[in-house]
Amino acid sequence: MTSTTLRDAARDLHAAGLCVLPIKADGSKAPAVSSWTPYKTTRSTPEEHDRWFAPGRTAGIAVVYGSVSGDVEMIEFEGLAVREGVLDEVTAVMDASGLGEVWASIRTGWATESPSGGVHYRVRVKGAPVPPNTKLAQRLAREDEYTPEERQRLAERPTSRIARVLIETRGEGGYGLTEPSDGTVHASGQPYVRIGGGPATIPIVDADHMEAVRDVCRMVDALPKPETAATAPGARRPPLPRGGLRPGEDFEQRASWEEILHGTFRPIRTSGRTTYWGWADGTRGAKATTGRDPAADRLYVFTTSSEFTPEVPYTKFGAYALLNHNGDHKAAAAGLRSQGYGSEPERRRLAPARPVEMWSDGSAALDPAYEPEAGEAPERHLQAVPDRPQLDITNEADGIDGILALMAAGRLPDLYKRSSGPCWVHLDDLGDPVVHQLATDNLRAYLADHVTTYMVKKDADGVLTEERELLMPKSCGTILGRKDWALPPLRGIVTSPVVRPDGTLLTDPGYDPRTGLYLQPRVPVRRLQSTVTSESLDRARQIVLSQVLADFPWVADSDRAHYLAALLTPILRPYFHGPTPMFVITATASGSGKSLLKDLLGHCYGVAGTPWPENDTELRKSITTQLYTTGQPVVAFDNLPTGHVMKSPVLSALLTDEQWGDRVLGATGRVVMRNDRVWVATGNALRTSGDNRRRVFWVRLNPNCPDPDQRDGFTIGDLRPWLRANASTLVAALVTLVRAWLAAGAPLIRTRKGDYSEWATMMAGLLGFLDVRGFNDDQDNALDQDDELAEWTAFLEMWREHLGADPVQVGRVISSLPDHVPRLRDGDVPSTKQLGLWLKAREGRYFGTHKLIRVFDSHRKVNLWRVDVHAG
Repeated sequence: MTSTTLRDAARDLHAAGLCVLPIKADGSKAPAVSSWTPYKTTRSTPEEHDRWFAPGRTAGIAVVYGSVSGDVEMIEFEGLAVREGVLDEVTAVMDASGLGEVWASIRTGWATESPSGGVHYRVRVKGAPVPPNTKLAQRLAREDEYTPEERQRLAERPTSRIARVLIETRGEGGYGLTEPSDGTVHASGQPYVRIGGGPATIPIVDADHMEAVRDVCRMVDALPKPETAATAPGARRPPLPRGGLRPGEDFEQRASWEEILHGTFRPIRTSGRTTYWGWADGTRGAKATTGRDPAADRLYVFTTSSEFTPEVPYTKFGAYALLNHNGDHKAAAAGLRSQGYGSEPERRRLAPARPVEMWSDGSAALDPAYEPEAGEAPERHLQAVPDRPQLDITNEADGIDGILALMAAGRLPDLYKRSSGPCWVHLDDLGDPVVHQLATDNLRAYLADHVTTYMVKKDADGVLTEERELLMPKSCGTILGRKDWALPPLRGIVTSPVVRPDGTLLTDPGYDPRTGLYLQPRVPVRRLQSTVTSESLDRARQIVLSQVLADFPWVADSDRAHYLAALLTPILRPYFHGPTPMFVITATASGSGKSLLKDLLGHCYGVAGTPWPENDTELRKSITTQLYTTGQPVVAFDNLPTGHVMKSPVLSALLTDEQWGDRVLGATGRVVMRNDRVWVATGNALRTSGDNRRRVFWVRLNPNCPDPDQRDGFTIGDLRPWLRANASTLVAALVTLVRAWLAAGAPLIRTRKGDYSEWATMMAGLLGFLDVRGFNDDQDNALDQDDELAEWTAFLEMWREHLGADPVQVGRVISSLPDHVPRLRDGDVPSTKQLGLWLKAREGRYFGTHKLIRVFDSHRKVNLWRVDVHAG
């Protein structure tokens, strides 16, 4: 030390850029100025030093740390820390963590020994502000170290903690005494002594290294830290009965910190029970300790650059949960249990009930095979079916995943899906199949019948008990809210054997995975021969043509052929693509057999009957209901008003679209369904109008007698009782006709019928194979069934005959043909403007062999009209 007086020391300190303060000589270590606050930001001057440290004045000297002294910070090891080896331990950790050179520069830069035996080191921090005064390390005071004041405090507040500082800093806004302060400046009367370097040799350390140095000093802190539930989960939970261990507790005993911290920290030094940890990549500095607390092995992390909260104790389980499960202790416990940690808790399994009487509450949980012994009193409670899957639904998400897994594994029988969601098939009171779309309650009831669901509950002793519970409605709603389900797709219901697209025959009742069709036979399926012989074909033709259809008063061969096409279409429906026409069964009078023909379809396949709606809106609703809910392959609009003209754009769209889309009543979403039904209409003197003429096949009856319902002498007598007893025979005969045609190579007869060409070509080939004449031969007669077509055909023919081929004005047409012009609804002749609009709407369309041609007269600026005749 070169200076021996306070004034010399002040000169050296000022030359080093430090702010100097005088200290009182009363042992208080307080500044000897009225207020030292200004010197926190403004450095004292040599003139002030001359006044403070004049010869003959007794005082100490101190340095103000922080920015006012050029970002100088002091690290103070108390005499207690030096005597107990804390300084040596810190030095060893510094060397082990790669901070040895930095620490050596600090220890040799400017070191002062305090009167208590402690050591002060100064550092000039570069790159960041100096933090304020900080206690880096402490320990609890021993009882023999208590002062009288501390003993009094403990007597008043027994929970108080009396601590002794081991390491602290003097930083921004703080000051510290330095040599040559002596005498009464310190309570001990001993001097401050320089033991290394001086103000001119203060080392410069960058902020990152300085923070690492502080971290190492914090690591020797021995003051117990409070634990939190986030870092020490379950630390205060009561023990399990009979010595059981939770997964986290078992992990705490068996796991090592090396396994837990691998990849994050690596051990760099072990001293006694304490292990110091640095970054796994070898970056300099110690970042954490374990084993420091003798009462519990905890992890303390001191860096702010890791996932851990600094200076908070972590249990092994808490650290594992943070590193591997983002702090989710429940997930961490589950993960550890899957790895074999934790004792298996006592568990009372779900026990099946004793078999009981034959009693049903509508649940498949009852044992249908049990019969009580003689004299045994029946008990009414549910019987768990052994082969039903069991599912733990304690956790809602796991329960939902479990139901979806059962779907994917095919363990939920009789459950299917359509575009609008899961559904099932059941029979109504009439034995007809119905497709029921599942809602929340339906799915819950289904699962109650097919899956044994339970929750695991824990009693006060930690015993787990399985208790039967149904899946919650909100869970069912979540399942139904998905966009797809691992269920077999239901593409339609058939009620008789049908031909698959590959030409094979579907005969087994139930779901057919190859086609997605569900066969629910309307009548029992007869055993069919492996091959169709000529004898069986003749027998089938005799049953269908010579018995069942023999005595109907067909107007022409085409009517019988068209009805037979309607009878055969449900069997062939999966075999072809495209729509089918509507079959209109009409007669000249009641009692002619229309309802009998409809009932014949019903006995074979089932018919979904619906009245003809009043308007197109109701017609659309009716169509959607039939396609969405019913399973019958035939839908009949029965008993239309006599003379009704079938003219509806909704009907036109139905009969030409392969898919039908609409909003289902009571739902907000739109559904799309396959238009795979055979559509039938019945009524007397029915007619068509507009484009619907080409969308229907006529089945006309004319008994040509009064009171046709009194006719008798039929080949098979009363047809309805015969059908009740022989419907399965009739279905087998119809199937045999189709099988014989397929066995013959399914010959086709090319038939052009617009949207129905594929069906018509196939049906013409089948009826031709069966030697049934008349299919599609009624085009001229069909013209008579279309009022609009007939009226306009006659009108254009008379126009051409009376007015020739020259263009004429609309007014002349009305004046020249007053008896032939199409009429308004009230029977009046249309105005020139109205007829002009009608002509524009029909321009270029053929009515019979005639069509309208518009010619614009550029001279008079009017439309002229003429009628052309087709050249063929």
